Amino acid sequence: MRWLLALFCLSFVAISQASVAETLDGKVIEKVLVLKSAHQLQLINDGKPIKTYRISLGKRPIGPKLMEGDKRTPEGLYWLDWRKVSDRYNLAMHISYPNVSDSARARREGLEPGGMIMIHGTPDTEENPENLFHTLDWTDGCIAMRNMDMREVWGLVPDGTMIEIRP
Repeated sequence: MRWLLALFCLSFVAISQASVAETLDGKVIEKVLVLKSAHQLQLINDGKPIKTYRISLGKRPIGPKLMEGDKRTPEGLYWLDWRKVSDRYNLAMHISYPNVSDSARARREGLEPGGMIMIHGTPDTEENPENLFHTLDWTDGCIAMRNMDMREVWGLVPDGTMIEIRP
């Protein structure tokens, strides 16, 4: 009986989140795919990219995140689990890094895996205009986008969406 209740609750959550998210030409975003080497974030529907954005990564973009402070963007499967409005970076969506394997590897090596990895917008002030950041890898390990792109992703991608980050 518990499994039936759990199935009902999960179905309700999936349906309610899908109805809240905007669609892109009638298509619901099933997954977010990040291709680090191409500096791309893709919105995926039915296994195919339906929208692609240019992104910036951590200051050391090659290789997976190994520990706190290494300035690398993680690689693997995660969830976009919550979001916030950010004073510094406009809008921000949290990535569920570290996952179980990230934590296990860090524990084996006696390291802290780090955390608070997000997809976020870009600073936009008089002394640091947004265009300054757009083609640089400048974050501490997060994925950054132009603010107008971040606003679009914010509206299209609901919390609970899977994100895959590839090298």
